Amino acid sequence: MMDTAIVVALVVQWLFMIALALVVFALVRQVGVLHHRLGPAAGALMISKGIKIGERSPEFKLRTLDGNDIVIGGVDPAARSTLVMFVAPDCPVCGKLLPALKSIGVQETSWLRLVFASDGDVEPQRKFWKEKGLVEFPYVLSQELGMTYQIGRLPYGVLIDAKGVMVAQGLCNTREHIESLFEAQRLGVGSIQDYLQREERRAETETAI
Repeated sequence: MMDTAIVVALVVQWLFMIALALVVFALVRQVGVLHHRLGPAAGALMISKGIKIGERSPEFKLRTLDGNDIVIGGVDPAARSTLVMFVAPDCPVCGKLLPALKSIGVQETSWLRLVFASDGDVEPQRKFWKEKGLVEFPYVLSQELGMTYQIGRLPYGVLIDAKGVMVAQGLCNTREHIESLFEAQRLGVGSIQDYLQREERRAETETAI
């Protein structure tokens, strides 16, 4: 009787462990599904209807707030990509994002040129440029630049590769959003949303097969 009870207990224990493993597997799978569904929110949201991803950006010859000439678009002589961040003094999210932007601009200087862009009256912009510690980065005022990319919300990032082709863009509220533009360039996709949605469709197709 004792041996039988032990065997029954072991069987019940193994059945419980198998059931637990199945529950864990189901939870892991559900987390993966949620990750794919929620993943696009982690990337910069692409809302501009201007120049499309993969198209060559026009060349803009502009003057920065410190009086230097700069070219945005076209082939970069230093073989660097250019991140144009559209900001404004009265944009609270822009102010919160600036420390991350400055950090990225310094850390990634070997392959990336960070340029701030805005429009409006010069004096408020100049005050913003100085008070926020942006003097080490080019800062341009150009209504034409914003209209070309059809910037409607801020802060908005446009990433142009070293050959002058726009490779990523999106609304950037966090450092993760900014870095998603770089990841989109690395993956060769328009945005992380596009990539995750494409991967989700591929996974659904494979599951159906």
